[in-house]
Amino acid sequence: MKKNSLIKVVAVMIIVGLVIPTGFGAEIKPVSQALFTVNNIWMLVATLLVFIMHLGFATLETGLTRAKNTVNILAKNTAIVAIGLLTYALIGFNLMYPGDDAWFSAAKWLGFSGFGLECPVGDAGLINYAGGAYTYWTDFLFQGMFAATAATIVSGAVAERIKLSSFLIFSAVYVALVYPVIGSWGWGKGWLDVMNFHDFAGSTFVHSVGGWGALAGVLLLGPRIGKYVNDKIRPIPGHSMPLATIGAFLLWFGWFGFNGGSVLSADPGKVSYVFVTTTLAAAAGIMGAMITSWIVQRKPDLSMMLNGCLAGLVGITAGADVIAVPYAIVVGLIAGIIVVLAVLMFDKIKIDDPVGALSVHLVCGIWGTLAVGIFVAEYSFLTQLTGIVAAGAFSFSAAFIIFFVLKKTIGIRVDELEELRGLDIGEHGMEAYNGFQIFTTQ
Repeated sequence: MKKNSLIKVVAVMIIVGLVIPTGFGAEIKPVSQALFTVNNIWMLVATLLVFIMHLGFATLETGLTRAKNTVNILAKNTAIVAIGLLTYALIGFNLMYPGDDAWFSAAKWLGFSGFGLECPVGDAGLINYAGGAYTYWTDFLFQGMFAATAATIVSGAVAERIKLSSFLIFSAVYVALVYPVIGSWGWGKGWLDVMNFHDFAGSTFVHSVGGWGALAGVLLLGPRIGKYVNDKIRPIPGHSMPLATIGAFLLWFGWFGFNGGSVLSADPGKVSYVFVTTTLAAAAGIMGAMITSWIVQRKPDLSMMLNGCLAGLVGITAGADVIAVPYAIVVGLIAGIIVVLAVLMFDKIKIDDPVGALSVHLVCGIWGTLAVGIFVAEYSFLTQLTGIVAAGAFSFSAAFIIFFVLKKTIGIRVDELEELRGLDIGEHGMEAYNGFQIFTTQ
């Protein structure tokens, strides 16, 4: 081997050795200033990609629901980002990553920025944070975007009949308390982490947690008026498939930050590998959903194909860093098949989910987490199942209690007339499309 080539190999080995993905409290040698900057820039880019996913959720949900509820859908998705970030700053961040101190220290769980957390100012101490991979502030922003996503998942499932005020109260409590507690079990070095439970970017900690919350809300709300009549399923199509398609592609685009950022460094090998598994799973999800829809429904349903894409993404999210590339395709393909069958199953048992959120995020989140235990020898199927059951029991119970209290106090569903006229007029006093009023009362 030539001398120059040997030097290059040694240099690459040194860099790769330094850029190891970090978790909270991980003991990792600080990296050089240059490498620190590269890592931090990538984590900020990943944060922006996850941020754009909220626009994807907004447009997807809007397209798959009726025009008379467009403003309401957009308002909810706008408010969720603000609520998610603020509650995560005040409570959730330290609750999810408690560090080495006891849970019961109020000085530790209350705070971000002025509520007990020792926040570095300017450049002070930042090079030592998270092993020197990126700054404290970057970590908060990246994790905060994930927190807001959990509530966004609920939005689509309860669309077209939930009170805005009730939904926003639920979102604030759920993101502030429920999501970070469950996340701390794994990502905060809690008991699931000790058991070697693996959820790389959140098939369980984000998607299933959001899905269980959505299921609780849907059960307490009941179906939309006219959805199930005389034991027959009445389709209620969305008003804009172009908007829905744009939303799905924005989500796919943002998922490169969702999964790629979860490497928690700019390690070129790990990030590019995660990009590949993520992309191929999404592609396989589309094909699985399209073929299944073609067989079962006699036609290739575009909404199923879009949800198939998201199903593949949700499915691979738990193991994007450890599942072999061929198996990533299998995971996505099965997720695409499952999501179509799940949508039809929920309809059959009269659980009304306008956008398929339960099928995509809950069902495929469970599948993706189990897939790690199936396709990766280092992880146990039983451990993966334990994490799923624990997260499901806690998140569903908590969400059900929150929604139930709201139902018994301020109510969670708009009245019949408002639902028929559309929530845009009833909740917001405006229309998304000027002059568009398809329902008039006598």
